[in-house]
Amino acid sequence: MKLLLPIFCICLPFLAIAQTSPQYKIYDVKNEKTISIDELIKDLDKTDVLFFGEEHNDSVGHVLEMEIFKQMHNAYPKLALSMEMFHTDVQPVINEYLDGYISEKNFTKEARAWNNYKDYRPLIEYAKTNKINVIGANGAARYSNMVSKAGLDALNTLPKESKSFLPPLPIDTATGRYYDKFIKELGSHNMGGMKIYQTQNFWDAAMSWSIVKYLKKNKNTKILQLNGRFHSDEKLGTLAKLTNSLKKLNISNLSCFPSTDFDAPDWQKYKHLGDYIIITDPGVKKTF
Repeated sequence: MKLLLPIFCICLPFLAIAQTSPQYKIYDVKNEKTISIDELIKDLDKTDVLFFGEEHNDSVGHVLEMEIFKQMHNAYPKLALSMEMFHTDVQPVINEYLDGYISEKNFTKEARAWNNYKDYRPLIEYAKTNKINVIGANGAARYSNMVSKAGLDALNTLPKESKSFLPPLPIDTATGRYYDKFIKELGSHNMGGMKIYQTQNFWDAAMSWSIVKYLKKNKNTKILQLNGRFHSDEKLGTLAKLTNSLKKLNISNLSCFPSTDFDAPDWQKYKHLGDYIIITDPGVKKTF
């Protein structure tokens, strides 16, 4: 009975979306038309990595992540899931849970699952059931705190064992459009001598490196990468670092967010964000 409940909970939200008025719309930027999830999945035939840029509290977006993950797996069985929501240093814990060695209680505690883990649990459980690898892609919080306090150079002082969880050093700090977007997002808040922006670049580098490392060991595997959309919108951030690392990689990005113009969307306003745009109904209750 314990196995039936998660499956029921996974399917029911999407069933509600499918059978009532649509709570999302998908726009194919290249072909300038709205498409279905089925059409999106077919279009990923030549894509090596799909970035799903989310709003962390978008309940419709989380249901769509699960549905896209499931349909990608059905269409392309050689698939892995990469997540901002878990860190590189807890990869052994992730593996132990997926392989059935440890309890879910121990997993969520020792893998330091986010407070809204319920939104990502269906993905993890599906991966566990179907033997799909999950990559803890993000840099650990203790290293992020180091960078926030003392800058990226502080990472060079770590012992060798600690550096095994880090992307190659030194880490470049992106300039240009990404920097400008970050300044605008931060508003009037103090930049802390640019250390906050350096932390953002650390996260980007960690996630990109995690994907590169996995692909080098697992050839011809598709990856669904989940992250906050700032990390991949406009093909900047994590996506840009991944492109620079593996230039021949075919990468697509999807930006998903609630939109106030949901009923009559102005797609031209959003097309710069990615290859695919998903807008969700802003009237649906958020997860937190």
